[in-house]
Amino acid sequence: MSASIRVIRLSLLGLALLSVLATGYELAAERHWHEPLQLVPWIVLVILVAATGLAALPARRAAIRIARALAGLALLASVFGVYEHVAANFEVGGQDPSYAASWESRPAVVRWLLAATKSVGEAPPIAPGALGQTALIVLLASAIGRAGPGSEPAWSPRPAEPDRAQLSCRE
Repeated sequence: MSASIRVIRLSLLGLALLSVLATGYELAAERHWHEPLQLVPWIVLVILVAATGLAALPARRAAIRIARALAGLALLASVFGVYEHVAANFEVGGQDPSYAASWESRPAVVRWLLAATKSVGEAPPIAPGALGQTALIVLLASAIGRAGPGSEPAWSPRPAEPDRAQLSCRE
C-alpha cells in the first residue's frame, strides 16, 4: 500500500473516531439515556468504535469483514433512528401551537415533511444520521488500500477475459 493511501485510510479512521466522540458528547449533553430506546445510539457508538478498531488492524479478511458488518449494522441503526425521530416529531405535530388548528387537515406528505425538518417536535432527525455518516466513513476506510497476504483487496483491476469468439478468430 502506498504511503498516501495509508494516510488517507488512517485519516478516515481518525475522522470516524472524532465523529464518535462528537456524537457521544452530543448524546451526553442531551442526556440521551432516560428510556431504553435512547440507549440504542450509545450501543451503536460502541459498535462503531469496534468497527473502526478492526478496520485499523493490518489487512486481514476476517477483520475487514467483521468491521464492515458492524459498520453496516450501525448504518441500519442510523436509518432506524432517523425514522424514530421523524415519527416522534410527527406524533406531536398536532400539539404544536403553530399547526394545532390545521394539522389534521394538512396532507400527510406536508405533515411528514414538517416532522422531518423538525418544524414540529423536538427530536433532531440529523442526530442519528451522524451515526450513519460515521458508519459510511468506516466502510470507505475499510475499502481503501487493502492488499497483502490474507487480505481482501478493495479494488482488484482484473483484465477482462477475452471473448471465446475472439479467441477462435485469432487461431
